[in-house]
Amino acid sequence: MARPRKPLLSRDRIVATARLLVDTEGLAALSTRRLAAELGVSGPSLYNHFRTKDEILEAVADSVSAQVDLSMFEDGRPWRTALHDWAVSYRAALSAHPNVVPVLAAGPGRRPAGLRLADAVFGAMVEAGWPPAHATSIGALMRYFVTGSALGSFAGGFVDDADAYDPAAYPHLQQAHLLAERQQRIDERAFETGLTALLDGLEKQFGQVA
Repeated sequence: MARPRKPLLSRDRIVATARLLVDTEGLAALSTRRLAAELGVSGPSLYNHFRTKDEILEAVADSVSAQVDLSMFEDGRPWRTALHDWAVSYRAALSAHPNVVPVLAAGPGRRPAGLRLADAVFGAMVEAGWPPAHATSIGALMRYFVTGSALGSFAGGFVDDADAYDPAAYPHLQQAHLLAERQQRIDERAFETGLTALLDGLEKQFGQVA
């Protein structure tokens, strides 16, 4: 009986496997040797598709950027609504792959999906009437805000042990042990609060510069 054939090695399969490895074990776990083992191939076979581990990591980062919805910049939504909806999609993509965020935080470099993202935001803001310099600042501001929110959980940083919060030392943290179990709700509310404040400020500026 013929042995079952292994799935053909492809760039997409390499990237998907590398992304899963980074998601589950962190950036330090990614090496060509480990990746080849996960794929069931010899190490040199990876070099038919990528020259270096760094190229693989760049492709992994770009695959996360490609998950961000950009349709809101193409369907006629007002700039504020589009920016809000894009930020929500952007954060969702990054929050699903938090271990990749440090790579994405460095900027798009030469990554195609990352550059399309930057181009879409800048183009939409200029088309809405923002001066190019302000449109650039908005793109930078949104990246700082979204990537920062996806780097870690505020609520998840508190332990769920009430004894850790001595009322004599921390009189205002007597409910802090409840934060971890409410992590998603608290973090999402904090993101929306910050995003609304940010957009309110931009809307006020828009009336002064447009």
